[in-house]
Amino acid sequence: MSHPTTPGVFRDLPFMGVIHVNNQAMLAGWKMGDPAWSNLGQGQPEVGEMAGAPPRFKSLQIDPADHAYGPVEGIPEYRQAIADHYNRLFRAGKPSKYTMHNVCVAPGGRAALTRLAATLDRTRLGFFTPDYTAYEDMLTTFARIEPVRIELRAERGFRIDPAELDQRVQQDRLNALLISNPCNPTGVAIRGEELGAWVRMARTRRTVLLMDEFYSHFVYAPDMQGPVSTAAHVEDVNEDPVVITDGLTKCFRYPGWRSGWILAPEHIIRTLTAAGSFIDGGASRPIQRAGIEVLSPARADQETNALRTVFARKQQITVRALREMGVKFPAEPVSTFYAFGDVSGLPAPLNTGEGFMREGFKHRVLTVPGEFFDVDPGRTRRGPSRLGSMVRFSFGPPQENLEAGLGRLAEMVRKHRG
Repeated sequence: MSHPTTPGVFRDLPFMGVIHVNNQAMLAGWKMGDPAWSNLGQGQPEVGEMAGAPPRFKSLQIDPADHAYGPVEGIPEYRQAIADHYNRLFRAGKPSKYTMHNVCVAPGGRAALTRLAATLDRTRLGFFTPDYTAYEDMLTTFARIEPVRIELRAERGFRIDPAELDQRVQQDRLNALLISNPCNPTGVAIRGEELGAWVRMARTRRTVLLMDEFYSHFVYAPDMQGPVSTAAHVEDVNEDPVVITDGLTKCFRYPGWRSGWILAPEHIIRTLTAAGSFIDGGASRPIQRAGIEVLSPARADQETNALRTVFARKQQITVRALREMGVKFPAEPVSTFYAFGDVSGLPAPLNTGEGFMREGFKHRVLTVPGEFFDVDPGRTRRGPSRLGSMVRFSFGPPQENLEAGLGRLAEMVRKHRG
């Protein structure tokens, strides 16, 4: 309903996804950072000191020039550091290398995605479900995008065969595909030859891959010894239709820095820069200078190696505890810091995502109902979500807080079983 002083001018926008969970939890007494609660809902990694990782930044050195506006696309030194990071990890031995001209810096991941959406012309864009909740608003807001739903089914481990994907691209006349990989919320990672097949398909069909890689270093399967990125399968960095978003938010555990980037062919970077000039104006210069040090090879590798060790342990703790409660996993989580579990076998009201969330509040634990990840631009879906019995559990918090929350959830389940 419009406020009487602004009739018909502003829309009422509901809180969506994790923000909705946070607001509901506040009504139940939760406060951000309250150690008595366990936030297994929000997609934030632990941000404090971590075993094996380099010390956390405690101060910033600010160059006097950084008090001025910076380039909308980011300062050159940071952009080159990002390009070097990808070349070192994914482009060794390849003749085509990324340069600063393939990088656009944005003030956070959502700003990067907004720039991307704003630059798309009339486009039939394939999106997947389940996937990142923010895609729904993005695909609804930009009218030039015609979203086309591609359902990833639980019984197939939330995956799609590359040959089937190629068929969908042709059948649905898709100009672009958008996906988080590794996937939030399922923990599925497209990698190796399978990811290479996606890139070959994109090159052949001239279908743009919009790859959200914010969880690229959170990988735990025995055959995944390092990060996953589409950049490893690109032939020509200025010709292949591959656009990658990532940042310091997840893999380097600096979400409050709001530092994201886009990696793409040079002509796309120029367009993204133009979009940034009116959308956000550019990222913080002091933070970008600090980001250069974060991405220095020795420090970056120390951080991400420690991250995989610590989060692999927390993943095992989480999955084991949830399975003991009766939660099932259609897809074995091998990446991200989420476990996407089916609670349909639990006693009511714990057998739905919404019911589990609300009962969890009574035990000082936040979780996210799976239906929030059933991306539905324009709210066109008929009937209840097929993800109504799914829950996303985050093992982002420190281990002690994580284990305390899992223990309270186990007690909750025991009480309902009588």
